[in-house]
Amino acid sequence: MAGKFELYTDNAGEYRFRLKAGNGENILASEGYKQKSSAENGIESVKKNASEDARYERKETTAGKHMFNLKATNGQVIGTSQSYASASGRDGGIESVKSNAPDARIEDLT
Repeated sequence: MAGKFELYTDNAGEYRFRLKAGNGENILASEGYKQKSSAENGIESVKKNASEDARYERKETTAGKHMFNLKATNGQVIGTSQSYASASGRDGGIESVKSNAPDARIEDLT
């Protein structure tokens, strides 16, 4: 099963999206956007940038967990991962974004 983007509104009324892998696992989440069109543009930016390894910022949290940000060409963060127990888990998450995002459909839950 292919991955999908879920476009939704949060409790504050902002638009957000998350990328889910084919197995339903969340692999990338966005910031909040005031306009739906901005969130939709964010999805397109993820699709465009997902395949480029240089766009991934690999990080370690203060708690020793591993995570990543996907950045646009202008350096702005367009998606953030969950925390992973290991660097290899984080790297697997990056590979999942690379394989799922480019062709993922959008499910509008707004």
